[in-house]
Amino acid sequence: MLREAKVTTKNCGISIPFSRSLLSLVELPFRSNSAEQKTVIEFEARKYIPVPISEVQLDWFIVPTGGPKQISEKDDLSHEGKVEVLLVAVHNDEISLLRRIVTGAELVASFYEIEIFSTIRAVVDEPVKPVMVLDVGAASTKVFIVEHGVVMLSHSVSVGSQDITRAIAVANNVSLARAEAFKKNNSLSEGSVHDSLELVSSRIFAEVRRVLIQYETAHKKSIVLIVLTGGGVTKELTEYAKNAFAIEVRVADPFIKIEAPAFMRPVLEDIGPEFSVAVGLALRKLEEI
Repeated sequence: MLREAKVTTKNCGISIPFSRSLLSLVELPFRSNSAEQKTVIEFEARKYIPVPISEVQLDWFIVPTGGPKQISEKDDLSHEGKVEVLLVAVHNDEISLLRRIVTGAELVASFYEIEIFSTIRAVVDEPVKPVMVLDVGAASTKVFIVEHGVVMLSHSVSVGSQDITRAIAVANNVSLARAEAFKKNNSLSEGSVHDSLELVSSRIFAEVRRVLIQYETAHKKSIVLIVLTGGGVTKELTEYAKNAFAIEVRVADPFIKIEAPAFMRPVLEDIGPEFSVAVGLALRKLEEI
């Protein structure tokens, strides 16, 4: 792929699939001493990670009132009681696999991060209020609620764009390849094809609506925006989402953060949802440079 695309750089960052990682927002005892707090977090994390701690790479972010903050040895917080902590864990086997791929491709990776953090960097601009990100993939739809730049909730719906393709294929007695073409080429105006999209989309958005209501009820806050991203986003799915929710629904446009010739803008807007993770990784890499 690098050869065909005539990519010359060897420098890169690597995204880790959400399905191969663990994100959990937990409430833990607060310690005023940062070293003690670190010990508490590492000890308590064992309760939430289903494998031995020695088998994972563990990271965490403390979420004080007013926004996120990564713990450091120099930090001293001043309030007592409980503290919210976002635990992030990735199995060592997954890291080893990705490192082998990087070595085999003769690349040099300076960082690895879970794909949702790349997506947030590329498509979420709201600094304070909660935003919902819907990542529509082939096999599943991932739901994230982001507040202050921190993933406050993550949820996976086991329905994705390939289910829409299958439903179109069955309803119209066509091959999966042709059904995918119908979906991608915006040919969903025909009754049976449109009904297939609506049937599967309603399953996705019913679960998304449940998560949204649950979060708003528990936190006494309103989600202000839903961002659609991922390779499964189509114009018809976007229209269905806009009709399904009473709040603003927006399609991810990560390329808005980069300069490009004006004639390319329509193409970049069209393919934007598929490139949110890649653009987010590139933005972090550029910050390093």
